[in-house]
Amino acid sequence: MALVDEKAMNTADVTAEERVKQLENWLPITGSRKAKWWYSAFHNHTAMVGAGVLSLPIAMARMGWGPGVVVLILSWLITLFTLWQMVEMHEMVPGKRFDRYHELGQHVFGEKLGLYIVVPQQLMVQVGTCIAYMITGGHSMQKVHDTLCTNCPAFRSSWWIVIFAAFNFLLCHLPNFNSISAVSFSACVMSILYSTIAWGASLGRGVQSGVSYAIKANSPAAATFNFFTSLGDIAFAYAGHSVALEIQATIPSTPEKPSKGPMWKGVIWAYIGVFICYFPVALLGYYVFGNSVADNVLVGLEHPRWLIVVANIFVVIHVVGGYQVYAMAVFDILETFLVVKLKFPPSSLLRFVTRNLFVVLTMMVAIVIPFFSSLLGFLGGFAFAPASYFLPCVMWLKLYKPKPFSLSWTVNWACIVLGVLLMTLSPIGALRNIILSAKDYKFFS
Repeated sequence: MALVDEKAMNTADVTAEERVKQLENWLPITGSRKAKWWYSAFHNHTAMVGAGVLSLPIAMARMGWGPGVVVLILSWLITLFTLWQMVEMHEMVPGKRFDRYHELGQHVFGEKLGLYIVVPQQLMVQVGTCIAYMITGGHSMQKVHDTLCTNCPAFRSSWWIVIFAAFNFLLCHLPNFNSISAVSFSACVMSILYSTIAWGASLGRGVQSGVSYAIKANSPAAATFNFFTSLGDIAFAYAGHSVALEIQATIPSTPEKPSKGPMWKGVIWAYIGVFICYFPVALLGYYVFGNSVADNVLVGLEHPRWLIVVANIFVVIHVVGGYQVYAMAVFDILETFLVVKLKFPPSSLLRFVTRNLFVVLTMMVAIVIPFFSSLLGFLGGFAFAPASYFLPCVMWLKLYKPKPFSLSWTVNWACIVLGVLLMTLSPIGALRNIILSAKDYKFFS
């Protein structure tokens, strides 16, 4: 879905080049290249930290202390390594920037194959995350209402998802990535705050009487499948790679000062934030509640009421910002396709209709699908693992061709093997949980 391929760029006349430049200036990813390094920090943090952090304690309960801690640490290290690779590959060709994940894929695998490999994975991550955020935002708003007004009539979850969608209807019309910077920064701050509340309030409750750290399962088979599901939950927590190149595209670049410098500085700070959010929530949430911890750790916290209300409000603000970060990348793909392939003229009307329809679509799917934890596990393994854990390694091996059995070659292949195992195993456990719980689902609830 690149606007024009490299051969076309070399032979295009000036008018065609101007049209391409005008279109790039209109599209949301490349419309503004004035971002600073700290934009990279909070955009990447907002993209990475999200609904998945609140499911990490239940993932620990399904894996146990040893495997759980190992998987958490490995995931943090592997995804930081693969994100570094993407930052480096953004401008690996002199004079050219791969502003979108699929553009890098096309350079590595070819124009058509690159699209077929990258775009489906990327869209599953981005659209899947937006749907999950719709569900999380609606449920958190419902939790605020139910906590503040215990005697009020109960509203169905679907109504809260519609209310949450209303905020995104308004914000989705911000034109480009840099225009959502304030929203993204707010989301970044909120994620740190509600994560701190989650582990702080858990610790304040103290270790529960009769707490057990035995694997949460009724049988060895169930323990195995739950372990697989938890792998997907953790993979979901590292979904930010699908928008990494798009974030880097907003940073100015010159031969003297390439964008990878400020981008990598921002990534380091973002991953420090990820560590601060993920590890205390996962480890302390499991330490306090053991294998009785709720799917969403905030759901299991009832007191003090005001603090739980504040935490859920922070969650709502964060997932609004996270939704916009992922949606902006989807808008770029959709608007490129409509203008380049279907020949629609770029206009405010096209943008208005396209973006509203996307918000409606994600809202409707969120209303129809009544499950949360299993959905994260399924998407986390099937779609998120390739984009974050091993596809950058495949691209790196193909482009740089390190010597067999060298350090670079060994590390990349280790990441690929672990990533493929994650992609293969985690959807199995999640799909089993969905099937077993299907009888209790109430669609449009």
